[in-house]
Amino acid sequence: MTEPTRSTRHAPVKSLPTAWARDYDLYDPAYLENPAAVWDGMRGQCPVAHTERRGGGYLLSRHQDITAVALDPATFSSRAGEVTGPVPEPGRELSLPPVTSDPPAHAADRRLLMPLFTKPAVARYEQLTRDTAAELIAGFGERTLIDGAGEYARDIPVVVTSRMLGLPPQDQARFHTWTVRMLKDGAEDHKVRAEAVRAIRDYLTDLVRSGSLAGSDGVIGHLLARQPDDPTLSHERIVGMSFLMLIAGIDTTWSALGSILWHLATHQEHRAAIAADPGSVPAAVDEFLRLYAPVTIGRIVTAPASIGETRVCPGDRIVLPWAAANHDPDVCDRPGEFIADRPRNRHLAFGVGIHRCLGAHLAHMELRVSLTEWLRRIPDFALAPGAVVEWTGGNTRGPKALPLVIHRATHTGTGG
Repeated sequence: MTEPTRSTRHAPVKSLPTAWARDYDLYDPAYLENPAAVWDGMRGQCPVAHTERRGGGYLLSRHQDITAVALDPATFSSRAGEVTGPVPEPGRELSLPPVTSDPPAHAADRRLLMPLFTKPAVARYEQLTRDTAAELIAGFGERTLIDGAGEYARDIPVVVTSRMLGLPPQDQARFHTWTVRMLKDGAEDHKVRAEAVRAIRDYLTDLVRSGSLAGSDGVIGHLLARQPDDPTLSHERIVGMSFLMLIAGIDTTWSALGSILWHLATHQEHRAAIAADPGSVPAAVDEFLRLYAPVTIGRIVTAPASIGETRVCPGDRIVLPWAAANHDPDVCDRPGEFIADRPRNRHLAFGVGIHRCLGAHLAHMELRVSLTEWLRRIPDFALAPGAVVEWTGGNTRGPKALPLVIHRATHTGTGG
């Protein structure tokens, strides 16, 4: 690989805004554009920032604090993972087991789904991922300007996750719309979010109650088949698990893939090196996940506690940006640099502790295959001249749109 360079073209924040420590904003334009620079500044000045805006919370920046909270589910509940908006009263949360489950219920919820997310189980969807990637790229035709986020990154996880759930293919467009409205538009407009949540839940509830997917090999069919032996596996619980799959399986993966394409479009030396060596893709994906871990998750305090020198109280929200832990220089050498063959790359892109992402193997497979197929067919591309990329905020960070120029002299079409 070539000599690594900074993953961002922005200088670290030497002095945070005076108000950040007591009034941070996850939708501040500077934070959305380059959160790593803000985390760098926080660690030296206010490792735990506080805000009352957007529902309130405490934002962490150090690896040791983030992992300590994640590894203490008794004190820091997962019952509500949103990082903005009102903290729901106990019992009024959006139930998405096992992500929103605390011990002891968490273990049973996770155990139900684990057989569907092993490496062999995930391998069943590799050809679908590859075929979907090829079809999307073929759909670009002879155009040289495309939206890498809207026309590629977003569609692949929609197809794969829908197939895993066993949902009718004709409903994929609706899932895409609902996901965007809930997680993107709804992050700042809670009325929009509530409408999207209601639409998704109503659809899944009707589907589960109908029993039409009984006997299918998707997630819903898998859970319906276990109902006779598990009296606690209600329709509502199945709907919650399915809802989680629909949202977590789509938004996070498309955000990660969009970030990868953005990096390669703006770091030509990395793009050329990886395109020339397809065998480097798996390690490169792990490094991209470390750099651009898309998820920020919330925890709710259940008992008085301290995070560093900061005291928190029951009902407070704690905000954990996994990427902030990955960028902590105390645990990662040259954290702001892309090093494709980085040794011992123990990133927290998939979280840590009992809630470590159940779909980690699936997400890694989708990213590996999607990137391999893209570079095989489009080895030379760049960010469109003059393009200004805006990033989503809240629970998931990724490019909203990604205008890319394909250099047709090296574009190999469908690749056979």
